[in-house]
Amino acid sequence: MNTPPDISAPGTSQDLESARFLAEAYSRLQRELGKVIVGQQRVIEELLIAVFARGHCLMQGVPGLAKTLLVSTLARTMDLTFRRIQFTPDLMPSDITGTDILQEDPETGRRTFEFQRGPIFAHMILADEVNRTPPKTQAALLQAMQERQVTAGGRTFELPETFFVLATQNPIEQEGTYPLPEAQLDRFMFMVLVNYPPRDDELEMLKRTTGALHVEVEKVLDAPRILRLQDLVRRVPVGDHVFQFALDIVRATRPNEPDASDFVRHWLSWGAGPRAGQYMILAGKARALMQGRLHVTTDDIEAVAPPVLRHRIIPNFNAEAEGITAEQIIAKILTLIPRGPGDRLL
Repeated sequence: MNTPPDISAPGTSQDLESARFLAEAYSRLQRELGKVIVGQQRVIEELLIAVFARGHCLMQGVPGLAKTLLVSTLARTMDLTFRRIQFTPDLMPSDITGTDILQEDPETGRRTFEFQRGPIFAHMILADEVNRTPPKTQAALLQAMQERQVTAGGRTFELPETFFVLATQNPIEQEGTYPLPEAQLDRFMFMVLVNYPPRDDELEMLKRTTGALHVEVEKVLDAPRILRLQDLVRRVPVGDHVFQFALDIVRATRPNEPDASDFVRHWLSWGAGPRAGQYMILAGKARALMQGRLHVTTDDIEAVAPPVLRHRIIPNFNAEAEGITAEQIIAKILTLIPRGPGDRLL
């Protein structure tokens, strides 16, 4: 693994060198993941944007699309610890965070409670079928996501700084589930849609997964390097017209705004909150760096808007009756937002 340059001094040539390092790391991560995962380039890009922007992802797709394999392979390429938690109706918060265990000292015979850490204490967590567990257990995961710490028995335990949660939902089985409330959905930076692969990709998948070949992936990054690159993402400059573009998109989703479009009033019950704009800017910064740029364009914002917005806008009965999806509403909103004076190198 190459060592990224020092990024302590913003606005210097070292920043550009660091951007080139991240872009190179992104290309290498794509190559390593491509040894195991066939296709899914958009999904991989969105996951990596979230990692570098220090966000979490909610992934939606039918079973059998290699979601677990993708996340576990990503953890190996980044030299991060990985845990998979299968969410079920009987899962308790302590099954995730850990619990106090009564221990006896063999020498003194004294008994004390010792905290036994749960699977949440890892760098990368796959929360499989998060909507199959009751709200109390969901809340334990969401507290860890928001605060990057766990409280148990009156004590607080810190989680790794590179803590990343990928939660999955199955869109075809809703019976016996506990859908995440909108306020909790808002904690996820992206909702990533995993669709069926194209025919050629599915054919290649069949050939790879039914043979005896075992593929090893190389480590591209590690936790300290990821943290330094996450710090760099925060320091990428953004032009005022890009801020305005992101803000206009978010406000255009709100049906109660005075200048809301007629189709927004007709199809949406609620729009996105301020966190959507924050995540759009951060994701745009990460995407720019992954392409070797030290400035954010409106194209970056437009590219990350769908995964940021699709779980934050709430279509109403009119949209459902007319067969209109959140994806279609977002696409229509994006066509109406002016881009301002244009993008330029900052």
